[in-house]
Amino acid sequence: MPAMVRDLLWQAVVRGEEYTAVDVLADALSDGSDEEALLLDIIAPVQEKVGVEWAAGRLTVAQEHAATAINERAMAAIAHRRDRRPVDAHRGRVTVSCVDGEWHAFPARLVAETLRLRGWQVDYLGAQTPTEHLIAHLHHTAPDAVLLSGSIPTHLPTAHAAITACQAVGVHVMAGGRAFGADGRYARCLGADTWAADARGAADVLEAGVLRPRPAAIRQVVDDLPHLADQEYTMVTRTRGQLVKQTLVDLEKRFPAMRSYTDAQRERTAEDLAYIVDYLATALYVDDAELFRTFLTWTADILTARHVPAHSLVTGLDILAGQLHDFPRALALIQLGAAALAERARGPVLGPASPA
Repeated sequence: MPAMVRDLLWQAVVRGEEYTAVDVLADALSDGSDEEALLLDIIAPVQEKVGVEWAAGRLTVAQEHAATAINERAMAAIAHRRDRRPVDAHRGRVTVSCVDGEWHAFPARLVAETLRLRGWQVDYLGAQTPTEHLIAHLHHTAPDAVLLSGSIPTHLPTAHAAITACQAVGVHVMAGGRAFGADGRYARCLGADTWAADARGAADVLEAGVLRPRPAAIRQVVDDLPHLADQEYTMVTRTRGQLVKQTLVDLEKRFPAMRSYTDAQRERTAEDLAYIVDYLATALYVDDAELFRTFLTWTADILTARHVPAHSLVTGLDILAGQLHDFPRALALIQLGAAALAERARGPVLGPASPA
């Protein structure tokens, strides 16, 4: 039954048929499926497949956006049913928000709707909530916890600031989403009180009663991440524009064909280089080579899926290393990333990774 419903919903979203998608879920409810199962076992896997198909080049950006929008409206249709159960006043109140800069709000919305189904009063703040406004909201509502969602690892430094700020006003912080690592390693690294892998896990953690009123406290970034004292992260982020510009110039020298690139092609290349620098900086922030390596191999898989040679990544890393020769941690990350790309080139390509 779930597999059949997932297949029907998938067909509807890729065809852009919003009403059909909602009807599929309504029929499943009529046949006895419960709302939480529809959210987490039907809609969530279909949305994940949307991302996988985009990464493999089988969906365009426009198709991916349209499919996501339909899934969001289908989720809303379930959430706004008139016979929804009332909020259980004894459960408590929580705030669900995306980290500032994070546009991928779908996972956070899944968490919010799952918690509402289980009787929590939920304030859902949506995508890229500025930290200062999040804190103002916490002062106004005094929730039992704030759940911070992040999908893109480059937002981890911002997430760290939000975690610290929320805890400074005495609110328990739960972190979740791909940005925090499949095992929650970055949530722990950044000092979050708890972590959950998915919406069901978040609800289970809250129901386990692990929340405790925490005294307001001020922590400094260096207390959590003493390796930042070497200033490498700061220097890389401050010189980001210069690093990208010089790498682009040097790439042109090594690949003369780039001189005939259109403005759009040059802009796309510059964007790719900027992503590399951003992920390098984030890996420096959390002191984790795996984060940078995973991003590089995922990027290489994306390029391969789009029939674009991935070898230019290694050349770009070599040029970047030349500019960062005085930064030992950055150089080590670049060398490990280049080695991972070389290993990937020697072995079989198993297919693109899912989006980070």
